[in-house]
Amino acid sequence: MLQNIMSKLKGDRWIWIIVIILSGWSLLAVYSSVGTLAYKEGKGTEMYLLKHFSIIAIGFILMYLSHKLDYRYYAGISKILMGITIPLLLFTLLFGSSVNQASRWLTIPGTGMTFQTSDLAKLSLIVFLARMLSRKQEEIKDVKKAFLPIMGSVCGVFVLIAWANMSTAVMLFGVSVLLLLIGRISFKQIAIVSAGVVLLGIIVVSVGPRRATYYSRVKSFFGVEKKDDATPVSFQDDKNYQANNAKIAIATGGLFGKGPGNSVQRNVLPHPYSDFIYAIIIEEYGTVGGVILLFLYLAFMYRCIRIVTMSPKAFGTFLAAGLGFSLTIQALANMAVAVGLGPVTGVPLPLVSMGGTSILFTSVALGIILSVSRNIEELKGKEQLDEKPRPKKVVIGSIPA
Repeated sequence: MLQNIMSKLKGDRWIWIIVIILSGWSLLAVYSSVGTLAYKEGKGTEMYLLKHFSIIAIGFILMYLSHKLDYRYYAGISKILMGITIPLLLFTLLFGSSVNQASRWLTIPGTGMTFQTSDLAKLSLIVFLARMLSRKQEEIKDVKKAFLPIMGSVCGVFVLIAWANMSTAVMLFGVSVLLLLIGRISFKQIAIVSAGVVLLGIIVVSVGPRRATYYSRVKSFFGVEKKDDATPVSFQDDKNYQANNAKIAIATGGLFGKGPGNSVQRNVLPHPYSDFIYAIIIEEYGTVGGVILLFLYLAFMYRCIRIVTMSPKAFGTFLAAGLGFSLTIQALANMAVAVGLGPVTGVPLPLVSMGGTSILFTSVALGIILSVSRNIEELKGKEQLDEKPRPKKVVIGSIPA
């Protein structure tokens, strides 16, 4: 049965296998870590498991449909997506649901479901950049025809996302810079834009609605917040509360972990099912489990790089590179925060953390990568058919006596 299913899935088989493993692991980790959330809301953990399973199932459907569509159609779709994304980001900033002084979500009328517009923006910008870079290669050094349109879209999306979600904006800009380097944009131009984005970032951090949160997280990470030793501080009021409990989860996990469902810190961490799910995984599956999960993301990036090197078209190359880097960098950022290598960001672990729009848009991104891979396989198949020697025709009566 599994072989029959895999035969219908085109594209890189290893990426499909990695996605299936991560999705299965996600179900186990989320089910283990939602106990406190279920208790607070008076619901059963099975309900959250069923909801998460439904989102993953819808994600697989979107991935399958995305990989069946020829990746070249996404060039035209990217223009429509960018036309939708910019107004949606503006609308979210003005009228979106505000949580922790951040307007990141839009509530879908009549459903009660929330939609994070930055997830759409990440996908839209990367596909749009891939289209622009592939079409402007002959005039890539032209400031008016190539540099300004490309940089305008990058800076515009960066500012709109950074106002409410600086970590996502910084990662998206980093992926954009990698794409620009691959796309032969000059180092001088990239340096100019990077300086401009840094300035914009400083302005957002200085006057934005979340400036206090940004300052607090950075100070806590570098340990420069002054404490009055005479005044006791409750554990919940500690600025390093989440990071410290994540470290406890990792330290007590040991080499092989406490076993699935035996986490203790899931009852203490505020978001063990999303932002700090990697810490819970290490606590339950040990350092070995954490390394295996890291290896899966690195293996995924390796397969994307293979697609990049094998793609005959520039658009496919930029698509696979941009989307692959985006998902891998996001995964590494989430893991870095969990193990204490970076300040708290609130970035989910792709395909593993519990979430709605994050999983769905991640699935579409994976489907687009697989579409590029499927196109490579089809071209290889045609080349092999052309190279096969054709049988010679025997004409009756042509054999000499």
